[in-house]
Amino acid sequence: MRLSRYTKVFPCEDREGECILFAARTGASVLVPAELVPEIDGGGLDPADEETLAGLGFIVADPAAERRQMLGVLEEMKRRQQRFSCLVVLNLDCNLGCAYCFEGALKGKHFMAEDTADRLIEVIASGPIAQDKEISLNFYGGEPLLSVPLIKRIAGQIQTLAAERGLSFGFSLMTNGTLLTRRRVEELLPFGLKGATVTLDGPREIHDAARPFTDGRGSFDVIMGNIKEVAGLISLQIGGNFTRDNYRAFPRLFDVLVAEGLTPDRLGPMQFSPVMTSLSGRALPEFTGGCVSASEPWVAEAILFLREELLRRGFDPPKMEPHICAVETDDNLVVNYDGSFYKCPALIGVEGLEVGDVNRGVTDYRAAHGSGLWQNDECLDCSYLPLCFGGCRYLSLLQEGRVDAINCHRDFYDAILGPCLKQDMAYRFRHSGT
Repeated sequence: MRLSRYTKVFPCEDREGECILFAARTGASVLVPAELVPEIDGGGLDPADEETLAGLGFIVADPAAERRQMLGVLEEMKRRQQRFSCLVVLNLDCNLGCAYCFEGALKGKHFMAEDTADRLIEVIASGPIAQDKEISLNFYGGEPLLSVPLIKRIAGQIQTLAAERGLSFGFSLMTNGTLLTRRRVEELLPFGLKGATVTLDGPREIHDAARPFTDGRGSFDVIMGNIKEVAGLISLQIGGNFTRDNYRAFPRLFDVLVAEGLTPDRLGPMQFSPVMTSLSGRALPEFTGGCVSASEPWVAEAILFLREELLRRGFDPPKMEPHICAVETDDNLVVNYDGSFYKCPALIGVEGLEVGDVNRGVTDYRAAHGSGLWQNDECLDCSYLPLCFGGCRYLSLLQEGRVDAINCHRDFYDAILGPCLKQDMAYRFRHSGT
């Protein structure tokens, strides 16, 4: 047995004589004596240990065969996939006036029509539900809670259709949190509401400057009040968007959450991402998680700083684990308010990147979007391949002017992977008392 080409080895300076092994294919990590690494890579372990490490993706019997198998890994994942996930943009309207709004010039009084919603229900019923796939919807905007009747219309019918076939169903919200009241949550629970992702852009003064109501009032206190009311009713994740100038103030937000009783046991993993300028001046805040690749040193510095501060307070930051662009999957779809289909919410409104609509269904987008572009020697030999599979198509569009181009993450992962694993390992041992 040999180390997988997708296994990284990092010395652990805090624990002399030990190394961290990270399996990019599985996201598993383990601390081992440094002197044991040659035995792991040379077949010197006992069979039980070899079986364990092989099962976690650290070692393989035939490195050349593993490389060949990677060519078919996504097809295998597609065959095993039993869940259809759909992000539904209900509107492009909002009650906040965020300075970096991603919709930009697209923003306005644009709402999904009922007949468009009904066609979407038919598409899901005749496709994923007919194929006996579990259904997960994520309602987005604008602000999705400006379209509550439509949420009920879509979720209620999909819930009924799924139940008739014995399939699970649930939906979540990606919301600014100002309308996420306890009353509203209790109203939506019977329709399948499971969770919400809420944005807080730092402590009060920073958040209110970035995300005020359209009349100029701050939104921080309203959002905090709502989060406290609904924590425990649904799963809650807090996210936020930082800049080069303000990320060091974010730990004050973490302290406020704890002081208000929103402790780690009441909140899910927390994702904070850099605000990134996009096409036509729009910003890309909410969909950079798992996709970010930036050469600016401050981005890696900010991510590591915020992870450390979250871990210090017991919160869970995102884990380093395999990530696949939605372009490479069949069971992920974005539906715009007008019924047009996209593979990524960051691509909404970009001419030529629609992949169908509620009337035509999904068209063949694979060549136009660069599906499988990572199937080349350089990517296949890269130890980071399972973490990016060719990178973010949206960032390729920004940097290369096209989505069917590689967006290499190597420099980014070189900068953050080892430090992130060492952070995780340090707090794992701290919590275990060893």
